[in-house]
Formats: sequence, C-alpha cells, structure tokens
Amino acid sequence: MLAVFEQSIGKPPPELSLPQASRQKKEAKTREEIAESFKTWKPDSTFYHLFNGNFMAFSHGNENPLQPRSIVVMDDVFCIFSGALDNTFDLRKHYGLSRQATEAMIMVEAYKVLRDRAPYPPDQVIKELEGKFAFILFDSKASTLFLARDRDGCVPLHWGTAADGSLVCSDDSEFIQASCGKFYTPFPPGCIFISDTGLISFDHPLHKVKAIAREDDEGNINAVIFQVDLYTKLHSIPRRGSAANWAGATAVEGD
Repeated sequence: MLAVFEQSIGKPPPELSLPQASRQKKEAKTREEIAESFKTWKPDSTFYHLFNGNFMAFSHGNENPLQPRSIVVMDDVFCIFSGALDNTFDLRKHYGLSRQATEAMIMVEAYKVLRDRAPYPPDQVIKELEGKFAFILFDSKASTLFLARDRDGCVPLHWGTAADGSLVCSDDSEFIQASCGKFYTPFPPGCIFISDTGLISFDHPLHKVKAIAREDDEGNINAVIFQVDLYTKLHSIPRRGSAANWAGATAVEGD
C-alpha cells in the first residue's frame, strides 16, 4: 500500500526530513517519480488520484496471507487496511455494520463516529482494536489523514518524505527507501497520527512521542526513530466530537 500527500495536508513531523542532512536530499524522489516507480514495482496496482497531485495506491502483490490488504471508499473517506482484527464481530455490532463489513469498512465507520459524534479521543477507539494491523485513512472532504499501527508492530508501516517535503507512507520498506532515501523510518508501533493533531501513543496518550536521532561515527544524523517518552507528559486531549478538538496538546517536561 502507498499514500503520498503534499506537506500542507500530510503535515509530517519535521524530524522525518532530517534537516541536518540536507546534502542528501537528492536521494528522495518527487511525488510524480514515486507514482511512476510504484506502477513499475506493482503492475497490478490501482491508483486513487486525489486533488493537487495527492494519491493513494493499492496492490495485492507479495501480500502476506496472514496480513491481507483491503481498501474501501465510503462517503469520500478512503481507507487501506493491512492485517486482521480478532474482534470484528464485536466491532461490527458496536458500529451497526453488517456481517460482510471488512476491517477497512470498520475503520471508516469508526473514524466517522469520531469525527461527527464521539465524546472521546481517538486513542480510545484504536485501543478497542484487537489483532495485527496498520491502516492509512484519508478524509478527502476534511483533508484529514489518519494513520495507525498495532502496538506490537506486527504489520509493517513506514513513513518518510519526498523531495518536496510531501509525506510518503507505505508497508514496503524497500520501496519507501528507494523513494525517500534516508528520509524514512518505521511508523512507531502502538501509535496513531492525525494530520491536524500529530503523533500520539494510544496506550500512553498523555505522554509525548519523541523523535530520537541516530548519528554515524562522524556525527551526521543518518536515521530517526520515534518512541514514547515516559518522562514527558501532555495535557489532557479535549474529549469532544470533532477532529478540530483533537489538537492543541501541550508538552509538560519531567512530570
């Protein structure tokens, strides 16, 4: 699976771009080059072209049978889901869905409830998911991107930046490395990312998810990883229903 969104929509963490290593920026491809490369890499892929050159792409190529991929488009919400949930029966019942509803359909419905009606923050919804999963969801009307990965990191998901700073997400480490060069890293397990809110741990939502830079022997940053900082707390996330109210958390050091 692949998703590429311009910087104003994807709003990737600045650490993904490794500004100290700007001399290596030529390693990253443009959005157009990434699209063409994926078509060559996965000839069976289906592309979903969005506005301003943003796109999502889906393929069953090299699919792990234990972690199948599915995609759904409902009410202008696009969702690519990889993996399998163990509690689909309960989730379908909770969201009033039919027995034929796929994991991707469940995630779209869960997102719509959060966006429109829910009195609780998104980490509570993702905590209810039991199984191995990763998903990329985009609400084209609200221009909201929503990413998540299971707490054990069983299903691969990587993110990085293109040459123009666009956010690139894929479950294929070889492809994203070829597309972003050094400007990519695994999406942190047990976390969610919402473009208007940022990166949050769904097991530790009141603790900051911090970028850790790794340096080579010459002191140059050659990689960045994200992990929960249990020594930095965030103020409580407002428990109201709209996506706008998920934003605005502030860090509190050493609490």
